Order: sequence, then C-alpha cells, then structure tokens
Amino acid sequence: MRAMSPDEFLERILTNATNAAILARLPALCVDDAMLTAGCLVQTVWNQHAGRPPDASIADYDLFYFDDRDLSWEAEDVVIRRGAALFADLGVTVEIRNQARVHLWYPERFGAPYPELASTRAGIDRFLVACTCVGVAGRTLYAPYGLDDVAAGILRPNPSLPKQDGWRAKAESYARRWPFLRIVDA
Repeated sequence: MRAMSPDEFLERILTNATNAAILARLPALCVDDAMLTAGCLVQTVWNQHAGRPPDASIADYDLFYFDDRDLSWEAEDVVIRRGAALFADLGVTVEIRNQARVHLWYPERFGAPYPELASTRAGIDRFLVACTCVGVAGRTLYAPYGLDDVAAGILRPNPSLPKQDGWRAKAESYARRWPFLRIVDA
C-alpha cells in the first residue's frame, strides 16, 4: 500500500456507510469531545485494500466522548441509551464510552491500572496497536502516530505504553482477518 494523506483517509472511511452515518449523527448525541475511533476506521481502509466491502469483518463501532461533570454509571448510561436510539437503524453495535470514567472500571475488568484521562484523545492514545490510535469527528482527524502504518498494513505496539502482552493478541486477531497485515514488534 502507498502512503495516505489525511484527506484520503477521511474519504476512505466514509465509503463505509455506517461510519458516514455515525459521523453525520454525532452532533445529535449532544456530548462533548466525541469521536468515532479505532477499528471501524482502520478496518474500513484494510477492507478496501483487500477488495472487500468497506464494512466487512467490523465487529463494532467505538464512539468516545469526554464528560467529567458526572462520573456516575447512570450518567454514562443515559448517553449510551440515547446513542442506542440514535443508531438503532444501523444494525451494528456502537460502543459508547465516556473516557472520563474509564479509570473507574478498567482495573476491575482488565486487572491492570488505568490513568485518569483528561480528554477523548487521551483515551485514543491508549490503544494497544499504534495504527488504531485514530479518531474522527466531522472532518477533524486525530492520528498521533500518523497514517503510514495504516496505509502500509503494519501492526506494532503503541510506543507510548509499557509493553503489554495484550497487544500481540489484538494484532494477531487483525492479521487473521486481514492476512496482508504485518506484525512488527517494535
């Protein structure tokens, strides 16, 4: 695969009708600092490279937002239910998570500490596989490690995280679904 500009990335992810619909409806969710993120974006690009439909093999669509005014589960659940209604006709799973709350439940669920975050972007920065650290809202793209690895099909650990065992399992899962992807340890 050749290099990809931010504009080309945005054009490609919008060929997935579900990505396009979620992004178009995102303002109606009425939450701060919201971004569609991770797999649904890069997997759309990988599907195009593989000659598959843009939405093939995409398990879910991650939508992050940040609201530190009320860290209760009940407040997040209101947003999740509002999103379920907003996206119900799409026939996909949209995982909505308030990044201001992740540190409250992550240690119990995954058995590892998680820092308190200050933004949605800080949550995106913590994905295990570096090329999946991407987020989009409108025509705004956040990609702290750029798009070269997405375009080249390279899976490597997130350089800002301590080496974690889970990154390889995640990368191998991607490589099983998109065999042209290459796993690089560093």
